[in-house]
Amino acid sequence: MLQNKEIQFQHLGLIDYKEAWDYQGKLFTEILELKAYNRTAPEGEQKTTPNYLLFCSHPHVYTLGKSGYEDNLLINEEGLKAKGATFYKINRGGDITYHGPGQIVGYPILDLDHFFTDIHKYLRFLEEAVILTLQDYGIASGRIAGLTGVWLDHEAQLNPRKICAMGVKCSRWVTMHGFAFNINTNLDYFSNIVPCGISDKKVTSLAQELGREIPLAEVEEKLLMHLAHLFDAAIVTATHEKRH
Repeated sequence: MLQNKEIQFQHLGLIDYKEAWDYQGKLFTEILELKAYNRTAPEGEQKTTPNYLLFCSHPHVYTLGKSGYEDNLLINEEGLKAKGATFYKINRGGDITYHGPGQIVGYPILDLDHFFTDIHKYLRFLEEAVILTLQDYGIASGRIAGLTGVWLDHEAQLNPRKICAMGVKCSRWVTMHGFAFNINTNLDYFSNIVPCGISDKKVTSLAQELGREIPLAEVEEKLLMHLAHLFDAAIVTATHEKRH
């Protein structure tokens, strides 16, 4: 297979969760089908698989991963309606989380055969891009053993709080889903769930830590730079047509 370290970046803006999920699924399936074709294609006729990175934010929504417990959603259907929120059970790893305006949600749909075939390394690279972005704002962050995502006060753990949640799906080394990085997020919405199934730790945002709102585009630019460096990739901006 021809190696392709170019990642097509698309910014979807504020987009309904289901619409973004369907779009991710379409790209994911197309890459898998291309890989299946390449396995039987004559030499010289194989096609290079693409890589994508989608950034967006969603209207208020709670999503529950395959390994999660529905009990971690603390409100009923009426409560969801009152909050103007929706709820989906989805096919990523991890438990329950919240997405909403003021978040950077990143969905890398990568063929890891172009980079490295190690899902743990992949997750650590996503975390590291967020850690480096926070460092640009003078905020120390890191990992807590056994807990995916990016945390503040990760060493002393006197008041550990999560700033970025992660949950991915990987099939034949093709990834989907990704991370949710709290920038100017309304943290009140997290009180309606047990975030990621962890009841004894808090959630925070970049705005909460700095005491001011931060332009999302500014953070996105830094995050893209760190992702490109870590994956040794060329990130090329593409347009996205919502009529898919």
